Amino acid sequence: MLKRSDLMNIIEYEKVRKEYRKDIILYKKNRRIKLGPNITITFENMKTIKFQIQEMMRAERMVHDHQIQEELDIYNSLLPPKNGLSATLFIEVTEQTKIKKVLNQFIGLTKGNNLFFQINDEKVFSQFEKGREEKDKISSVHYISFILDEVAKQKFLDKSREISLCVSYNNYEFSELISSEMHLSLVDDLNL
Repeated sequence: MLKRSDLMNIIEYEKVRKEYRKDIILYKKNRRIKLGPNITITFENMKTIKFQIQEMMRAERMVHDHQIQEELDIYNSLLPPKNGLSATLFIEVTEQTKIKKVLNQFIGLTKGNNLFFQINDEKVFSQFEKGREEKDKISSVHYISFILDEVAKQKFLDKSREISLCVSYNNYEFSELISSEMHLSLVDDLNL
């Protein structure tokens, strides 16, 4: 869990932001995966969440402890759970005129077992944060987690295994093998 003492004040952050931001962008490259034309998933951890908080503090010019604590409370809830991974899922639409039409195709994605890791014959299903989908509309941003039981965790930690991230919802079916770099990065999250 991130604490106030883990963060730089906005003046100190501004001094190192250019290099810090460059490092995070490079780090996130191995934590982002695209599933088809409309879904991108970025896995979160202390490092990525800390960057998001620092950027919010900078953008909102936050200097008061209570403001910063509010951000910490919000973003700490997005950290990976014990024996789990967490991510931000983006439903991406590049054409402005097609946003509603494309988003509507994903209504129902957050219910059921539509997104999962495939580790050999084992599936680890995602859990979506509640409140980002209604009967007739869905958000373009979702916070998800994957909780691994001990068997799935041991399989995931085995760096010799091929692991895929899959989505199977209505006619939107895509599967991507996670890279060895991503696998190593996610293993680090599970070993915390």
